Amino acid sequence: MRALFFVFLLVPLSIATAQNGKKPNIILVMADDQGWGDMGYNGHPHLVTPHFDKAAAEGLRFDRFYAAAPVCSPTRASVLTGRTPNRMGVFKWGYPMRPQEVTIAEELRKAGYVTGHFGKWHLGSVRRGSPASPGANGFDHWVSAPNFYENDPIFSFEGRAAQVQGESSMATVEAALSFIRTHAKKKPIFAVVWFGSPHGPHQAVDQDRAHYQKLPERDQNFLGEITGMDRAFGRLREKLEHYGIRENTVLWYCSDNGALPKVGSTGGHRGSKGKVYEGGLLVPAILEWPAQIRKPRVIKMRCATTDIYPTLLDLAGVEVAKQPILDGLSLVPLIEGKGATRSKPLGFWNASRAGISTPSAKWMKELLEAQASGGDLKPDDSSLNAAKLPNPTHPLNSFPGHAAWISGDWKLHRIQSKDAKKANYELYDLANDRKEEQNILARESGRARQMQDELEGWLQSVVRSLNGEDY
Repeated sequence: MRALFFVFLLVPLSIATAQNGKKPNIILVMADDQGWGDMGYNGHPHLVTPHFDKAAAEGLRFDRFYAAAPVCSPTRASVLTGRTPNRMGVFKWGYPMRPQEVTIAEELRKAGYVTGHFGKWHLGSVRRGSPASPGANGFDHWVSAPNFYENDPIFSFEGRAAQVQGESSMATVEAALSFIRTHAKKKPIFAVVWFGSPHGPHQAVDQDRAHYQKLPERDQNFLGEITGMDRAFGRLREKLEHYGIRENTVLWYCSDNGALPKVGSTGGHRGSKGKVYEGGLLVPAILEWPAQIRKPRVIKMRCATTDIYPTLLDLAGVEVAKQPILDGLSLVPLIEGKGATRSKPLGFWNASRAGISTPSAKWMKELLEAQASGGDLKPDDSSLNAAKLPNPTHPLNSFPGHAAWISGDWKLHRIQSKDAKKANYELYDLANDRKEEQNILARESGRARQMQDELEGWLQSVVRSLNGEDY
């Protein structure tokens, strides 16, 4: 089975990688806890998202786009590496990313890009000396928070805490725009803009709540935060046009996991945040690149956040000398309009591990106060120990948690409790059962056995990476 997982080779890019021979600018924008149905263009009955709707109508709208995990930190790790997050030990929220990993920021910087991170990090400490900070992972400039944040946030400006004013998403975009203004005319830019919304507690500003006055206060604040993100996204698009760089800028938007229970919308899919069913993994996603995407399209192929890394390397014409095994694939053929079928399955594994508490507001306030007094604070222990490998190593025959394998329209679930010796399986035909209600494991026993073998082989590959065999 290991042959299934050889690293794919980056194919030559047939579309021009740039306008007038220049590499494209790249901006990745991500929401925190926005579900598939939490978009006006996906049929939400109340949401006001004119800028997201416009982008979806003018670019590529991905209708079957998956977060690599049903919670935040792991998905963010997958974006930066193209790898399923358990390979690097980012099991749940708050786990730092290993310094040994190859990140998209590191590789684009080598290729001449200036790199910046803005907003939620949640892959390690954002204090000075952290081996798991944005700066330690390839970002030249960073204005970051260790987790989600609210209005008037305290950010770490490359290790120096400072409070900024404004609605949280707009404050993040303004920090990114300052970076873009400074550098975009000199070098190609790579900017990661990760909002802290609509993660709870929901605290929308009056301007954004005003659209929802007839709804309960809880919904006013939740939906208002999404409208706040929409306003900030609209400002970003507007300024890219104003700066004269929108034409050759790849602008890619998505969320980090599926919908929040109770307030969020999965669009009718089963499950929610924290679950490996479709409602916990499917997220809204939009890609714009006016220089190359001349006509809008709706993408039905199943894609994932693990595909972002190999796609961006391909677009920038970058080949990695010692690339660890990838789980994603380049979507350049899809951008070209040539590919409509996924050539490799999608794997997920929500391991039976607890998250690590990351109280962003508390930590940033403490850092601000310490530095105001002339002192500083060391990174938390989890980040200082981020490079450590499992000891003892994880076994190759036990995968507690909820895993899934999507091949075409077929989705196999593998569910194993922490203390159980055997796993239970479920099989769904997503083409005819988007709500995953009809378990057809017995009826499709031959297909199920084949998919079980593939999933088990993939899980073993993930564990080998987790144990450090890739480094």
